[in-house]
Amino acid sequence: MKKLLFVILVAATLWSGYWVVGAAGVKAGFENWFEARQNEGWQADYRALSVSGFPNRFDTELTEPALADPATGLAWSAPFLQIFTLSYQPNHIIAAFPAWQTLASPHSRLSLNSEAMRASLVMEPGPALALARANLAAGALTLTPQNGQRTRLSGLQLALTREGDTEYRAAFNANDLAPPLPRALSGELPETLSAFRADATLRFTKAWDLSALQDNRPQPTEITLHLAEAEWGPLKLAAAGKLTVDSTGTPTGTLTLKARNWRDILSLAQAAGVLPESLATQAESALSLLAGLSGNSATLDVPLGFSGGYIKLGPLPLAKAPSLRLR
Repeated sequence: MKKLLFVILVAATLWSGYWVVGAAGVKAGFENWFEARQNEGWQADYRALSVSGFPNRFDTELTEPALADPATGLAWSAPFLQIFTLSYQPNHIIAAFPAWQTLASPHSRLSLNSEAMRASLVMEPGPALALARANLAAGALTLTPQNGQRTRLSGLQLALTREGDTEYRAAFNANDLAPPLPRALSGELPETLSAFRADATLRFTKAWDLSALQDNRPQPTEITLHLAEAEWGPLKLAAAGKLTVDSTGTPTGTLTLKARNWRDILSLAQAAGVLPESLATQAESALSLLAGLSGNSATLDVPLGFSGGYIKLGPLPLAKAPSLRLR
C-alpha cells in the first residue's frame, strides 16, 4: 500500500512539474509571437495574458487583444480571446470568442456581435503545425458596417479539412441569412433566405500552416465548386464548376449557373447596386434568348466563362472577374 501511495505521489509530482513547465512554455510562446509581430511592424497588443487549467488543460486568456497587419491593412480587436488546449493533446486547439469583435480593412470597419462563437483547429504534429482540419460555429450573429446596414443570421457553420498536400475541402452554411434589403425591394422578398450554403475543394500554392500568418498567405490555384446555393423566396440560384487561378489572382474556367426567376434576380442585383443598368439590359436580352431555348423562360441554365479578367456569357463580357488573391 505504501509503495502504491509512493508511486501515486511521484506520478502526481512529475505531472505537476510537466504542467508548470508546459504552462510557462505556452505563455512564453504567445509573448514571443506578439513580440515577433511587433518587430515586423504590426500592431500586436494585449493588456493581460494568463494561463490556467491545471492539471489537464492549458487555458490561455488574452485580455483586450488587438492585431493589425500593415501589409494588408486588416485589423481585429476584441475584449478578450480564450484559447483552450488539452495538456496531453497540444495540437488540438479550441478558441472561444467574445460577444463583440471589431474587424477593419482599408475599405471599411465592421462590428461583429455573436452568440457562442467557437473555433476548433487540429494541427498535424511538427514544427510547421500544418492545418489538418478546422471548424467555426456561431449562434445568432450580426454584422454591422459603418453605414449601419446590418446583416443578420441565426447560425453559422464553416468547416475546412485537408485532403492532400495543398488541397482542402471547404463547406459553409448560414442559417436564416437576412441581408440589408434595398428600399426598392422592401416588401417584395422575405426577410431571410431559406438557403445560403456552399461546398468546394480548394487547392493552394502551399499548405496552411504557421507561416501563413507569420509570412505570406497561401494563394488559391484551383477551385472546384461542387455546389453553391442561395434561395430567397421565389428566387433560387445554384452554381457549380471549376476555375484555375493564376499568380495575379485572375480566374479562368467555367461555372454553370442555374437560376429560377432569373429576371427578378437581375432586378435585385440592379437595385442593390451590384449590377449597373447598362450591363443589366445587355444581360437580360442575352439571357432571355438562352432561357427560351431551354423551354422554360423563368428558369436559366447557362455556363458562365471566366477568361481575360472578365465573366462572360459566350463572347459577351458581363462584368470584371473578381481578383482571388488573399492579402
